Amino acid sequence: MSDTLGVGIIGCGNISTTYFKFIPLFKGMEIRGCADLNRGAAEARGQEFGVRAMTVHDLLKADDIDIIVNLTIPDAHWPVSKEILSAGKHVYSEKPLVLTLEDGRAMQKLAAEKGLKAGSAPDTFLGGAHQRARKAIDDGRVGKITAGTCHVMSHGMEHWHPNPDFFFLPGGGPILDLGPYYIANLVNLVGPVKRVAALTSMATPTRKISSQPRAGEEVPVKTPTNIHALLEFENGATITLSASWDVWAHRHKNMELYGTEGSLYVPDPNFFGGDVILTDRTGTAETLADDGHPFGIPNQDHAQGKMANYRAAGLADMAQAITEGRDYRCSLDRALHAVDVMTSILKSGETGNFIDISTPCERPAALGRDEAAAMLR
Repeated sequence: MSDTLGVGIIGCGNISTTYFKFIPLFKGMEIRGCADLNRGAAEARGQEFGVRAMTVHDLLKADDIDIIVNLTIPDAHWPVSKEILSAGKHVYSEKPLVLTLEDGRAMQKLAAEKGLKAGSAPDTFLGGAHQRARKAIDDGRVGKITAGTCHVMSHGMEHWHPNPDFFFLPGGGPILDLGPYYIANLVNLVGPVKRVAALTSMATPTRKISSQPRAGEEVPVKTPTNIHALLEFENGATITLSASWDVWAHRHKNMELYGTEGSLYVPDPNFFGGDVILTDRTGTAETLADDGHPFGIPNQDHAQGKMANYRAAGLADMAQAITEGRDYRCSLDRALHAVDVMTSILKSGETGNFIDISTPCERPAALGRDEAAAMLR
């Protein structure tokens, strides 16, 4: 097998530009084709980034493509990933991996039968900030993590997304849309989840779009938009996760972890960078020094200034793992564990019961500065 794997992209909507821009940062893979059910969307992306536009059928059959990135809407993730695996290609999916545990188990079975790899975003936990937090925990600087809080709250997606309908349908909502960032980072920092409980609700039965080009239209809300969950981890830690699109303003931090020797304040898991603050038993706060981790270096203009964006790092790690025959950090097992956690949270909100998590996984290997640098061109 060549050290450079051919990459194809299915789904040429908003998120695809991120992958087209950032895949070329990494060694070991090269974009060689793109496809979309809307042929015009594929041709537009192909022309923009110098990649050949193809039909989905032709992309699945292409001999020079080894991995296909699935950037379709969440409801199509499993059907499209199933086609990719059935065609003999490795697959890397946008989050969430699938919408049900049953579909995830079917993906595990198919990938094993075909001898193929399947992975999934998010990969932001590989960012410099989150790996710096991981090192502080692994070095014992806050002792054993025993508790924590996570908050991801706003007033929804209808204020900026041109077609926000799917965010408010089953398969959407703040848990399945934004929860993957938080669950992936908690597994990175604390380990797998043992059981969950939750209260869920929705503030209104419809949402009014204020973004263009559909400003003024109303869309139905068919999934909870306000979720407060309690997660018990295998190591005994208990962490609350509040995810809501029914909040106009708040002052909660994104993620705080409390240990036997101190506390750790972790930046937004939706991003690669940010300050990591540690306090000891006396309450003395220390902003952990930037160790020069390459996935924390600002490389993109943002509304708040320069930010670090290395999306596709998880895909690059998977491509490298395929050629090296090792575990990869955004693995199918970890992505399925996140799906199990998130769907169990929603199920608990419906039933009022604690739900045990049935999917095992291990913490991913830490990604140090030198190893991350070796992934870049």
